[in-house]
Amino acid sequence: MSGKMAFKDFADREQSVQLLQRSLERGRLAHAYLFTGDQLDRLEELALTLARTLNCQQPVRAGGAAIDCCGACLNCRKIEHGNHVDVHWVRPESKSRVILIEQMRELMQEINLKPTEADYKVAIIVAADRLNVNAANAFLKTLEEPPARSVLILLSTEPQRLLETILSRCLRLNFAGEGAGKFEDALVGWLAQFSELAAAEQKSLLGRYRLLDLLARKLGDIRSQVEQSLTARSPLERHEDVDKDLREKWEDELKAAIEAEYRWQRGGVLLALEWWLRDIWLLTLATGRELLRFPRVAGAERVAGRITCKQALENLHVLEQTQRLLHTNVQEALALEVGLLKLHL
Repeated sequence: MSGKMAFKDFADREQSVQLLQRSLERGRLAHAYLFTGDQLDRLEELALTLARTLNCQQPVRAGGAAIDCCGACLNCRKIEHGNHVDVHWVRPESKSRVILIEQMRELMQEINLKPTEADYKVAIIVAADRLNVNAANAFLKTLEEPPARSVLILLSTEPQRLLETILSRCLRLNFAGEGAGKFEDALVGWLAQFSELAAAEQKSLLGRYRLLDLLARKLGDIRSQVEQSLTARSPLERHEDVDKDLREKWEDELKAAIEAEYRWQRGGVLLALEWWLRDIWLLTLATGRELLRFPRVAGAERVAGRITCKQALENLHVLEQTQRLLHTNVQEALALEVGLLKLHL
């Protein structure tokens, strides 16, 4: 995190920041928030700023209520450096990239204790969409009946992955900026290939299956890289003489970690496709180029020139539905095939 000092330092002062500050001014603090957007580190900065504002010793006030932090008092500095006893962070496990039930149980024990040095206990769950099913279900009771003087802040770049029962119990604020989300050069390069291929005439099934093949090869490369990387770090590679039960346990853990990491990276590829489809939609609206996410990716204008605004919007809905299907038990290849065949290109 870059450590913005206060809400006033967020250059864009977007509507969601203003809405949050107005709710603080009116004394309408929610027990649970869901911050969504395209950049997780930015969401972390916002959550950290809210935690400091709630516990600041010299806050900026409006109508008698704290609406921003000073950034300099002892509480602000402790929260900034991650060593305040009343502010707790939970992140996905580094190996499996999921949040486990043990982590949530420990968090819930902490949150149920009264604040010791501040006004509020604050829990920040980073990448809350990575809660596994058991962890999410265990967390529901706390969401339903949060302890007094506590605030829960969930952060997610993929809110569609969260259980509906969690979504319904949080006040959702979307902090997705118009130019948000930076993708790696390699991914943008692959997207340029996809865009050029899509810009060719796509009325034939052959053209669609060429797109599907390009996507499948990209995902295949990702899975191979993930398997190679995680296998090299597995204790299975360092310890050959272990008993059968322990070996099976490590094998199961490795398999789960590979699948979790692959799905995470697959989500990044689909997010890039979503931004590309959004650009096409903006082009059909004749919206200014300053809103385009991939101005250097050729092909988008040609696609936009032959479909309607309604069709471009339907494309976004199709991709969203495809992403939802991929988080069920449906076969990946089938979900991607159906999705690509439905796109208006």
